[in-house]
Amino acid sequence: MDIEQARFNMIEQQIRPWEVLDPDVLKLLAEVKRERFVPRGQEDLAFADLELPLGEGEAMWQPKLEARVVQELDLAPADTVYELGTGSGYLTALLAHRTRHVTSAEIHPALAASAAATLRTERVANVTLLTGDSATAPLGELAYDVIVLTGSTPVVPQAFLDRLKPGGRLFAVLGDLPVMKATLFRQAGRGEFQRTELFETVLKPLVNAPQPARFRF
Repeated sequence: MDIEQARFNMIEQQIRPWEVLDPDVLKLLAEVKRERFVPRGQEDLAFADLELPLGEGEAMWQPKLEARVVQELDLAPADTVYELGTGSGYLTALLAHRTRHVTSAEIHPALAASAAATLRTERVANVTLLTGDSATAPLGELAYDVIVLTGSTPVVPQAFLDRLKPGGRLFAVLGDLPVMKATLFRQAGRGEFQRTELFETVLKPLVNAPQPARFRF
C-alpha cells in the first residue's frame, strides 16, 4: 500500500467533504502519522472511513470525526486541554500539536499504557496521561481552555462545565441511540454557556457515563 497516497485520499475523499477546510487542520492530518497509532496489524485500515477496535470494548474514531472535532474546537497555541478517553492516543497527539498541553484520562490501564508508549515514540511530549475513571468529573483540580469527551453521554456533568476557563470550549456527543448529536459548549461568561449542535453521529457511551433521572410509568 502507498501510505502517502492513502493519507492523501483520506483527506481529499473523507475529510474535506465533511466540511473540514481549515488548512492548518488539513496540514496537521498530513503530518501526524495515523498509521502509527492504530493497533498492530491494522495499519492497512488506518485511513479507512470506519472505527477501528482497540480492545477493552473501545474503538478509534473515524478519521473525519477526529478532523472535524479538532477544527470545531478552534484550538490556540496557549490552550490547555482535558481529554476524557485517551484510546489510541491519536486524537491526543492531534490536540497536543495545536495546543500548549493536553491532560488525557483513560479508564483502561492497557490502553493507557499502549498510548503512552506510542506518544513517547512519536515524541509528543506536552501530554500528561492519567489512568482512572473520569466519567463524572475531570481528575485533579485544574481548569482548562478545552475539554473533549470521546464517548457519548446522555448529559454533560456540571463538573466538566465548571472546569472551563472563561471562553473555554467543551465537545461532547449527547443523547442515546438512535439519536446522538455532537455538541459544542462555549463559556460566554461565568456560568453562561452557548450550546451549538454540530451534526448527528453515534458513539459508544463513556464507561460509567452519568444517567439523568428518567420518567417511568
